[in-house]
Amino acid sequence: MLTGMSSPPMPTVSATPSATQSAVPKPPAVADGLPVPQRYWAMAAMTVALIMAVLDGVVANIALPTIQREFGVDAAGAIWVVNAYQLAVTVSLFPLASLGDIIGYRKVYWGGLAVFTVASLACALSPSLPVLTAARVLQGIGGAGIMSVNLALVRHIYPSSHLGRGVGYNAMIVAVSSAAGPSLAALILSVASWPWLFAVNVPLGLAALAVAARAMPVSTPAGHRFDWVSALLNAGMLGLLIIGFKGVDGSQPGWLVAAELAGAVVLGVTLVRRELSQTAPLLPVDLLRRPVFALTVVTSVCAFASQNIVFVAMPFFFEDVLHRSLAESGLLMTPWPLMVALVAPISGRLADRYEPTRLAAVGLALFASGLALMALLPPDPSTLDVVWRMALAGFGFGLFQTPNNKVLVTSAPKERSGGASGIQATGRLLGQTLGAATVGLVFSAVGKADGSVTVLWLGAGLCAVACLTGLFRRRPAA
Repeated sequence: MLTGMSSPPMPTVSATPSATQSAVPKPPAVADGLPVPQRYWAMAAMTVALIMAVLDGVVANIALPTIQREFGVDAAGAIWVVNAYQLAVTVSLFPLASLGDIIGYRKVYWGGLAVFTVASLACALSPSLPVLTAARVLQGIGGAGIMSVNLALVRHIYPSSHLGRGVGYNAMIVAVSSAAGPSLAALILSVASWPWLFAVNVPLGLAALAVAARAMPVSTPAGHRFDWVSALLNAGMLGLLIIGFKGVDGSQPGWLVAAELAGAVVLGVTLVRRELSQTAPLLPVDLLRRPVFALTVVTSVCAFASQNIVFVAMPFFFEDVLHRSLAESGLLMTPWPLMVALVAPISGRLADRYEPTRLAAVGLALFASGLALMALLPPDPSTLDVVWRMALAGFGFGLFQTPNNKVLVTSAPKERSGGASGIQATGRLLGQTLGAATVGLVFSAVGKADGSVTVLWLGAGLCAVACLTGLFRRRPAA
């Protein structure tokens, strides 16, 4: 999977009694990537952690009916098993990314993985819904520790000439994990109870911790102090923003949604004014002053919003408009993530050889075309008609994602890789939240059948906006 990458020879390591320790060298500080095989060990540890963090944002959805029945609660209470994790991840990304710049990305990653592993055990042993919800909050903080410095570590693991490969590999892992999550959860629940969805993380987390402790690269700490005030303002802003977005579908009174979004704006303005005077701000406004960085973030948010519009709306489109069964709907969704997983690593290699902004623009154009063609489907299409359109959209998204992420991380100074990594992860989550909120708003206004086609056109329009913003970018020096 990671073969074919040239690198400096492996430094001599003294033999030790432990076979694992002799195979995994202690991490030296490196200027441009890790040597082989240390690079492979580091990516193996990161892969395991990333899979767990992504899966746990998905698998709990499948177990909600079971958890609701076991604890004897209503659906509104059970949904907080999912919301608690998502909120904790989102509000923690910027603070932990900033902490990575300050104390080193390896420490934040390792600490996040340790918290995630302990919290997974707490989830599995939870005797009540409040305890499970609290454990999910802790698990979300740990997951944010993993995701917030993910791209920053990739930048230190791979040499600059192979950075696109590392970013592409990461994109493939996220796509496969997201696609496999529901099936894996269903498989586990068919043979075991819901606590095993979380218990399986414990041995995997312990193994990843052991490898990461020796293989992860060492970055140079920035040395400035952590800004607790900005961290609290950030948590309030993003928390209110996400809760407000979730309420636009009518699940909350209109006045409450307006108050939540207004509060998010007030806290956001206060945070930005505070950050403008900071030399290394927690909210990376210094990076957003760079046109290529800001445009890349906008492009990413629009693209992930479009993707989540499809993921949320497509099951309704297949069942209510095309009158397919639940099983058929699931199969018709498969070509999208499959194409992303296949194309992402290839796109990464292409991004190391060709202009990544152009590759991203081509990917977005294909993505938008796939969505528009889905909206133009005839009333009774064949399975093949649906499959090739879904595959085209997935191909376009896979071609776009890796070059776009490479442009984002390389347009920031290396010492600010944590800020770039944090804003990439936050932009992805905000885009997904915006996409889901858009679907809820449209469905409540015009119904599921007509709304499914409408949101496909909205998704294609967002892709077009993202493509236009991407055309104004120029590749920064890697």
